[in-house]
Amino acid sequence: MKIVFFGSSKYSTIVQMAIYDKFGLVLSVTAPDKPKGRNRKLTPTAVKEFAVKNKIPLITPAKLDETAIEIIVKVQPDFLIVSDYGLILPPELLKVPKYDALNVHHSLLPKYRGPTPAPSAILAGEKKSGGTIISMTEEVDAGDILAQKEYVLKEDETADSLLTTLNTLGAKLIIDVIENYPAGSVKKIKQDSSIATFTHRLTKQNGHIDLNNPPNPLNLSRMIHAYYPWPGVWSKVKVKSGKSIIIKFLPRNLIQPEGKRPLTLNQFKNGYPKVYTQIEHLFSQKAQS
Repeated sequence: MKIVFFGSSKYSTIVQMAIYDKFGLVLSVTAPDKPKGRNRKLTPTAVKEFAVKNKIPLITPAKLDETAIEIIVKVQPDFLIVSDYGLILPPELLKVPKYDALNVHHSLLPKYRGPTPAPSAILAGEKKSGGTIISMTEEVDAGDILAQKEYVLKEDETADSLLTTLNTLGAKLIIDVIENYPAGSVKKIKQDSSIATFTHRLTKQNGHIDLNNPPNPLNLSRMIHAYYPWPGVWSKVKVKSGKSIIIKFLPRNLIQPEGKRPLTLNQFKNGYPKVYTQIEHLFSQKAQS
């Protein structure tokens, strides 16, 4: 089985590793190295690191242009598998595999199409989510459903824990689909686009809290869990005249001052008493809710 894998996040590697262990990979496709950290050091994706470690052929195109497509065509893939890649596969690429181009999507499609289904589900207070394997089409996340499984969210679910779970679940689903697809025993179910919902790419600003007009306690809690670890929930607070710092609100009632380790609420209150007075109303609201 000749499989080309597309992915760029640390969650992508869960699917990448599972497919590699079961079938091997003829090629991995991931995003180029990006600057990270305070020193802006160029850092490879986890998908690239796994490919290099296991000597899997690799390309890191900034866009899926003719050169990238030619490389993929040359390996004559049976399947293209996409999991949290970041770029939309062009129509000409979808026609390349012998069998199909498949996507591991982190929702119960047709709900939550688009790039951020996991945090969107938490933000909306959903009780369940799930993984879906679809046959890819030109319309994003609108292809036929080949496999789907529900997952009940935990009370303290974060985007991080949910994506880890859904990629683990998705890896099992897609292996089953790949194994049964050539024999024609995989049932294709058309999505009902009339009930589709959509998500949008997140920015750092999505996590900003206006301390003068904060969200209610329930929505604040959902934001903290949905936006962990990125973009995070944060606000600017004054520490003294003319100086402010950014503080992050983390799950489990932790607060992280800029450049410091996360603190419990009591630790923060004792260490930053003047700053605490600017945010204590968030927690007194929570106590009353």
